[in-house]
Amino acid sequence: MSKLDDKIALYQAENKKLSLGMSDEYIANIAKSLGPAIYRADTEIVACGDKSELDRIRNNYLKKKLGLEQTNNSLDEMIQRVCQKLGSSNRKKYRALFYGLLAKEAGKESIYA
Repeated sequence: MSKLDDKIALYQAENKKLSLGMSDEYIANIAKSLGPAIYRADTEIVACGDKSELDRIRNNYLKKKLGLEQTNNSLDEMIQRVCQKLGSSNRKKYRALFYGLLAKEAGKESIYA
């Protein structure tokens, strides 16, 4: 197995453990799209307690990549819902799963088809 395959398998197992309801193919496509970010410990995990990181996700992912135009408050609420889905006590909120849930919340899963 390649490093990418190992990461995809890890995310798929976490998806099943947390009952997030994302397909294996969807997760694989997200992981591939994230490139080298999934191989570095500091970028693989999303820190829901880090306001600057959440602001970057709102601006760079939700607004730029997904093209969402809602207010910052509305987008911040979406991010907080995903933080809750992944579990407040869960210290490993993997970016691939986080982005997958955000895309589902926004109805934009098709970008990973």
